[in-house]
Amino acid sequence: MTMGSNVSLAALSENVGSAIVSLGWSSPTGEGDADVSVLLLDGNGKVRSDADFYFYNNPVAADGSVQLLGKEPTGDGSEDRISFDLTAVPAEVERIVVAASRYEGARFGELEDLKVTLADAVGESLLRFVIEDAGQVSAIIFGELYRRGEEWKFRAVGQGYESGLAGLATDFGVDIEDDEAESGTEATPERPVSTPGTPPQATLEAVPAPRPPTEEEAAPKKRATRPRTAKNKVTPPRAPVKSLAENESWRQARLFPVSALKNDRDRETRATSVLLSVMAQVPRFGRRITAPFGAPSGRMETFTEVSLPHGDTPRRPDGVIRVERAGKLWTALVETKTNGNPLKSDQVQAYMDIAARRGYEAVITLSNDVALEGSPLVDVKIDRRRKHQVALWHLSWAEVAHQAQMLIRHEGVGNAARTWLLQDLLHYLQHDNSGCHGFQNMGAAWVPVRNGINDETLCHGDPRALEVVESWERLIRQVCLRLGGELGQKVLPAQRSRRGTDPGARRARLADQLCLEGRLQAELRVEGAPGLLAISADLRTAKLRTSVEIPAPEQGYPLTWAKRLIRRLAEAPADLHVETLVEGEAGGPRGTLERLRPEPGDLLPKDSSTRITGFRLSLFKGMGSGRGSAESGFIRSVDDAVHRFHTSVVAHLDAPASARTAAKERATV
Repeated sequence: MTMGSNVSLAALSENVGSAIVSLGWSSPTGEGDADVSVLLLDGNGKVRSDADFYFYNNPVAADGSVQLLGKEPTGDGSEDRISFDLTAVPAEVERIVVAASRYEGARFGELEDLKVTLADAVGESLLRFVIEDAGQVSAIIFGELYRRGEEWKFRAVGQGYESGLAGLATDFGVDIEDDEAESGTEATPERPVSTPGTPPQATLEAVPAPRPPTEEEAAPKKRATRPRTAKNKVTPPRAPVKSLAENESWRQARLFPVSALKNDRDRETRATSVLLSVMAQVPRFGRRITAPFGAPSGRMETFTEVSLPHGDTPRRPDGVIRVERAGKLWTALVETKTNGNPLKSDQVQAYMDIAARRGYEAVITLSNDVALEGSPLVDVKIDRRRKHQVALWHLSWAEVAHQAQMLIRHEGVGNAARTWLLQDLLHYLQHDNSGCHGFQNMGAAWVPVRNGINDETLCHGDPRALEVVESWERLIRQVCLRLGGELGQKVLPAQRSRRGTDPGARRARLADQLCLEGRLQAELRVEGAPGLLAISADLRTAKLRTSVEIPAPEQGYPLTWAKRLIRRLAEAPADLHVETLVEGEAGGPRGTLERLRPEPGDLLPKDSSTRITGFRLSLFKGMGSGRGSAESGFIRSVDDAVHRFHTSVVAHLDAPASARTAAKERATV
């Protein structure tokens, strides 16, 4: 689409009762990001109340019409996905504005590949709008959904605001508590600044400035130290309760036992039943799992071992999920695999055909494998001639465990019994006998590639190198899930690829790099960390390196910087390597923390005129050789290295100033 153009959703698809809108961007530095927001407007172009403003502190509508699904990594950046149930939008809402904002002086002109895409209920992409030359604006309206009679239409807007999230929200009638309001002065929002080239029809109607605050409203208010994440939060106690067991050999009774599991069929049946039953009994968890697949918010029922006709032989999918809303049903078939068992194409194809004939919306596959962009786990044929299209989605057991961790430890489900159910589910998934451990095998190519690198016999273009690169990417995505679940923060892979790079071409380039250098590398973006957490696996030396680069402060003296850094690392391991980064040179002074603690000044270059740009902190660890997740395996060693580095080093460092200010701004809104 072009700026200012509009299109009817019904003209693009028959499955537009619900839709997924994705806002995407990439950052040349790998660190830039933005927050999405949604506003429901009435006929006057205003929100009916502040509850019609959805953002990071208010992500879900009570009626299920809007849900912010969070960020998903893409091949060249990340995207924020928003689920809309257009059948549930109140009749008095005429327009839905979809926007994004940056903070702490950051501008959208610093990001690349700004775009908005819209997909229908089965995941079929319907439209795409790219914003060029965003300029010096800190908030942008990407597009809007609006009613025309009985149908919904989409308009590509691309309108920018210099006043950020607060200015955008205020213009549409949201009461924003800002610094001026707290000091008792009237806050006059800036008007929107259109991106160059915006046609007249793309400019939204202006809304009068809000009334001046009363004395009571202008009085100083106590700010929250952090954004509120859940209502009625109920989480398990931090300190374990003293056990009443007579001795340590006693094992606590569990709702979901694993001792009776004898084979893979038993594991698949038990895991499916356990997961689906908890999804139905803990609505917030069930909604968290199914919302990315286009399921509406409503009453959920789940079933196992369902028999469905298919030719001469009936098929029995592992499970069925049904969600009812306003008399309409959303149905998905579930096919489950545990341990290292792969999904079978013919089996999934049969379920896709059954779902299409019966009018079901989706087929969800669930296994320990991790799906990659542009690399499907199973090949299925989709008959485009069918009037009803079925979406195929994949879910990893690691992602299921991640969502349970986030709700148990950080967000809460509002009920002690539901928290206990989630705890027992998580205990089951993490048990050695459940078979639900997530990605746990680097594949058959791992040992030949490792030996080929050591012997210098691995040839350029060897397809086995590409298999190892794909397995490495799956492992990194799983590491992000596990670390994010522990921290309660977003952890995403950071990829410094060129704008619009094809995922297959990017992996091929990394495979060539592996053959040439013998290293696998990745970077993680941890919310609140001072920099990207880098991981490097050197297959020649069998060493893992985890590191982070900290930018130098803008003010102060270099010796003060060095002393403050060493003090911050008081609890860090003595073998931590600290390196000074200097402008125009490959590297500056370096040494272990044990040697630098008594003499922080050794970090300073001998030439006092040399400009220090930052510091690099690194930990080295032996790399596991096995391809699996056993104690001596490569997967376990990477997990342990990342966990140790973050808990002993990164967690003790100051977050960048912009992140702290952003948190303050978020608590204010």
